[in-house]
Amino acid sequence: MVDPRTAGRLAAVRAKVSALEGGGRPDCGRLSLGATSVDAALGGGLPLGRWHEIGGAGMEGETGAAPAAFTALMAAPLARRGWTVWVMRRDDLWAPGLAGLGFPPERLIQVCARDEAEALGVMEDALTTEGVAAVIGEVEAVDLTAGRRLQLACEKRGGAGFVIRRRPFGGQAQREATGSAAATRWRVASAPSEPPAGEFGLGAPRFAATLERCRGGRPGAWLFEAKSAFSQDGEAWNGTHPLRLVADLGDRELAPAAAVRRVA
Repeated sequence: MVDPRTAGRLAAVRAKVSALEGGGRPDCGRLSLGATSVDAALGGGLPLGRWHEIGGAGMEGETGAAPAAFTALMAAPLARRGWTVWVMRRDDLWAPGLAGLGFPPERLIQVCARDEAEALGVMEDALTTEGVAAVIGEVEAVDLTAGRRLQLACEKRGGAGFVIRRRPFGGQAQREATGSAAATRWRVASAPSEPPAGEFGLGAPRFAATLERCRGGRPGAWLFEAKSAFSQDGEAWNGTHPLRLVADLGDRELAPAAAVRRVA
C-alpha cells in the first residue's frame, strides 16, 4: 500500500514533468494577424502571454522606423483592449504618426529610460501591471536571463511583449541577443508602396516582414500593407486588424523559358 504522503509527492512530480513537457507555459490565447497563411505559420496566430523580437536591417538598426511601425500595427488590436506602454531610449516616438497607422494614441503611455537595464526593468514592471495589454520596448539586445524574466512577466497577466532591437545612438551592439526565450523573431524592412489603381502619388505603407523563428510554428516571409486608418467620413478605423497581407514572399523557381520559334 502506497503511503498517502508518497502518493502526493509523486503526483506533484508528475504535474511538474507534464508542465515541462508542455512547455510549462499557460495558454493566454492568440491574436490573429488577419491572414490565414500568416496565422497558420504562427501556429494559430500571434501567441499572447509571450514576448516577441522585431529587428531591422542596415540603418533600421539605429532608426528603428520600419520595425516600430510594423510593431505598432501588430499591437493595435491589443491597444484597444487595454493600455500599451512604449519604453524608449530616445524620445523620438511621434504619436500622430501612430494614429495615422491606426494605433489609438490615447491608449499609449510613453516612458524614456536612461539605459538598457532600466528599459528592461520598466518592461517587466509594465507587463505585470493590471490593465496593460501590451508593452513595447526598444533595446539593443536581450540576453537569456533578461529574456526569461520578460517571459515570466508576460505570463503573470497574459500580456504581450514586443522587443524592438534598436541601437538608439549608433555603433555596435554591446552584446548579442540569443533570442532563445522569444516566442517569435521577425526582421522587418520598408517596401515600395503602390497607389490605388488609377491614382497617382504614394500608397499605403508596406513592409517586407520575415518570420525568422517561431516556437511551435514555421518561418515565412510576407509583404504587408497598412490599411487606411480613417474611413471616408473621417471616423477612426475600427476593423479587425490594421495589417493587410499583400503577397507571400519567398524563393520561387524561374518559369521555364519559352521556346524560341525560328523564322525562316
